[in-house]
Amino acid sequence: MDVVTYARRGETDPASSPSGRPDPDGARVAWVDTAKGICIILVVMMHSTLGVGAEMGREGFMHWVVAFAKPFRMPDFFLVSGLFLGRVIARDWRSYADKRVVHFFYFYLLWLVIQSAAKYGQVSGGSPLGFLQHLAHGLYEPYSTLWFIYILAVFSVVTKLVRHVSAPVLLGGAALLQILPIETGSFLLDEFCERWVYFLAGYLLSARIFALAAWAPANPGPALIGIAIWAVVNGALALTPTSLGGVPTLAELPVVGLLLGLAGAVAIVAAASILTSHMSRAAEPLRYCGQNSIAIYLAFFLPMAATRTVLIKTGIIQDAGLVSLFVLIAAVAAPLILERLVRHTPLAFLFRRPAWAHIVPVRPALRLQPAE
Repeated sequence: MDVVTYARRGETDPASSPSGRPDPDGARVAWVDTAKGICIILVVMMHSTLGVGAEMGREGFMHWVVAFAKPFRMPDFFLVSGLFLGRVIARDWRSYADKRVVHFFYFYLLWLVIQSAAKYGQVSGGSPLGFLQHLAHGLYEPYSTLWFIYILAVFSVVTKLVRHVSAPVLLGGAALLQILPIETGSFLLDEFCERWVYFLAGYLLSARIFALAAWAPANPGPALIGIAIWAVVNGALALTPTSLGGVPTLAELPVVGLLLGLAGAVAIVAAASILTSHMSRAAEPLRYCGQNSIAIYLAFFLPMAATRTVLIKTGIIQDAGLVSLFVLIAAVAAPLILERLVRHTPLAFLFRRPAWAHIVPVRPALRLQPAE
């Protein structure tokens, strides 16, 4: 398979600067971090807004933003997560597992215990045995918001196992899994079928995605027109209900959902690249969130719940949209502050995998340092 087209072998990478061109300086890929920042904020926004709506019994303006983002929120996250897989997939299994499996499972298991302990009464039934049973269940069915971390490890294993299958066959098969109404009764299996195609597209089409990221800031006019057209189409389909059972909106129709997910991911890539290149100061908060996206994803649940409880119980803000917005800000900011506070302390293990949690010797960072 042509490595330029599909980035299949991993010997070279379409490593890019903010504009998408090769970066010889070893810096992080800024537009990738910006894209991840957009994604993680949208994810936290969803949980914050829906939680507030459920507690207050009404919706606000943030619910419209959440509904608009639904078709592409997770597809873009998974597509970006697959971009750098080609850099490591050809390694031996031990090295590969350390980077793409042990890494994610370390954080999953650590925060499974932390999140479960914070909800001890809810998950354990009030008994130590119930708590242990809950943790055991979390080993094969990912718990709560941590499912994303878990399934990235699963995607990485499966993709390496099938990497010698031709790219069109892989993408076609993964697309079919996404389109079919698969309901196995297992959350993990159902989400795998629903999401793998986007991770696979990020891996197999990485060269084309990086080319798009280079083209967009060099041609901002056409790129922005394309993004505007996408936004109108996405909004129309995402906000138009259907009368079909199990299909709330037009955006969730078979095939339509897949196409909207891919189109949205492409739009976010282009927008992130333009922002990073032409509005670097404005993009800096997004880039920083993306650079620390794993910290936000792991720790947002507690400040989100605490802020929501305080705002709703005090009643100082009655508008559900504004409450959702303030909960979102707190849920994003608090993990960033916590990560910065513990970075050079014994608690750094909360967000940085320590040396003992590696199965290969820790080496200096490679040329690229994409956010995990």
